[in-house]
Amino acid sequence: MTFLFEAWVSIRGFFELGGPVLYGILVVTMLMWTLIVERLWYFFGVLPGEMRGARQLWESGRRDGSWFAANLRRLILSEVGLSARRNLGLIQTLMQILPLLGLLGTVWGMVQVFEIMTVFGTGNARLMAGGVSQATIPTMSGLVAALSGLYLSAWLRQRAKLKMEELEDVLEMKFEESGEATA
Repeated sequence: MTFLFEAWVSIRGFFELGGPVLYGILVVTMLMWTLIVERLWYFFGVLPGEMRGARQLWESGRRDGSWFAANLRRLILSEVGLSARRNLGLIQTLMQILPLLGLLGTVWGMVQVFEIMTVFGTGNARLMAGGVSQATIPTMSGLVAALSGLYLSAWLRQRAKLKMEELEDVLEMKFEESGEATA
């Protein structure tokens, strides 16, 4: 229990040093990681069932090269594609916002340094050091938070692309196997 209390004190001290912008970085980071975990759950838990359902829907319909068959294929690909790419753009946007929030924290901290210099002059290094730490901690936090999601964001986009190509191949193969496709 002492460990948790010490960790809490350290975290609280870090947030006090970094200033109020760190709370915004924390909220955006938590939102980004919630969306990343949701997408991981989707790709490993939900998408395989959607792919099976798409194949079954395709196999149960007409695959004779008609207008109906072509539109059914487009509909299946569109629905699964939208589902696979959902929230990927938002994850990317949140990842890009995090360094900007860090820069906002830098500006916020530097404004405090200049206020201290205005009131106390340049002779009080201890007060200025607090402003400098408030200027650097949010920048570091924003960059670390953005980098933490960078790999998985790219992996999720690539996974969505590969799964869509896989589904296109399966539907195309089934379309051609029917032997009734028109050129």
